[in-house]
Amino acid sequence: MQPYQGLFVLDTSQGIAGPYCATQLAALGATVVKVEPPAGDWSRGLSSKAGTASVMHTAFNRGKRSVMLDLALPADQQKLAALAAGADVMLEAFRPGVAKRIGITPEAGKADVVFLSISGFGQTGPYSERPCTDSIAQAFTGMVAMNQGMDGVPHRTGPFFTVDMVTGLSAMVAVQAALAEQQRDRMTGAAPQRRVLDVSLHQASAALLGYNVAEWGFLGKAPGALNTPSGAYQANDGRWVMFGLLREPDFVLLCQVLELDDLSQDPRFATFPDRAQNREALLPLIRAAFMRRPSTEWLPRFHAARMLCDQVNTPLDWLADAHVQATNAAIPLDQPGLGRMPFPALPGLGPWSVAAPGLGEHTEAVLQEFGL
Repeated sequence: MQPYQGLFVLDTSQGIAGPYCATQLAALGATVVKVEPPAGDWSRGLSSKAGTASVMHTAFNRGKRSVMLDLALPADQQKLAALAAGADVMLEAFRPGVAKRIGITPEAGKADVVFLSISGFGQTGPYSERPCTDSIAQAFTGMVAMNQGMDGVPHRTGPFFTVDMVTGLSAMVAVQAALAEQQRDRMTGAAPQRRVLDVSLHQASAALLGYNVAEWGFLGKAPGALNTPSGAYQANDGRWVMFGLLREPDFVLLCQVLELDDLSQDPRFATFPDRAQNREALLPLIRAAFMRRPSTEWLPRFHAARMLCDQVNTPLDWLADAHVQATNAAIPLDQPGLGRMPFPALPGLGPWSVAAPGLGEHTEAVLQEFGL
């Protein structure tokens, strides 16, 4: 699907959230020009890399054209202004106030531009100028507090960039909603109208915890553990197995699979609340049961019982899995400077494999197109 062919997106953001939103637009057919400073987007310097190409930068900047501008120079600010004047969508992710100082404003775009700002805590409020990262947003919104490890320490939620990517997807939804409103305006003959969008890591992280925030707020305290003893358990071959329980009869079925039938008759473990209250007595029994067999025996038993269960894979395990290969869930991409690497297919959009640009690769061509 390429519904955004002909749409010009000017991406001045760096890192993860803004670039991820823009690369989703590129996958849907938009022409995305990424403006980078002479040092490049900071993601070019992180993760596995060669020269100015990195896996991180590739992941979040596929399908774009790169224009290198030094926005400390008035001449390059004028070039940026010319690009902005033709933009249907503009993205920025500077600290609040910085974009305005260098001319990245809604007024710099078309009369009906969709202007998206991404920041840590939003464009207004007492924390608007605070620096923020994925882990800080997780800590601030309560996500870290709810992810206490077996060591008793609260941890950030993996994989890396959970909040950054959710912010990018949230931004993409907001941009699409604004573009749909634009189309409605055109169909009704309404005057052009700018849409200014404010998306923050803080709000995206909180939205991801919508159910949790509602339950904690409703109770005024921490709720009880959910679905005990669902979780990951190690088998005697060293592999981990994850299972989930949704209904009360599932615990009886679990006990049958683990050959612990007496547990299902124990009044301490009769219901989910009972099992949560007595989890310190229950979990060692479940762990000991798993250690009696290898994961290769447990998985067929759980699957035969039609229970929610699978092995805990690494990304390499996932890539090698027969189902992943049969459904083309991973698409190879040839990235100049790095070579071939696999990327998951975009959900619902099918295969899309376009490389990320080199630093400033399209500067001359893009500026010529704008008569600069």
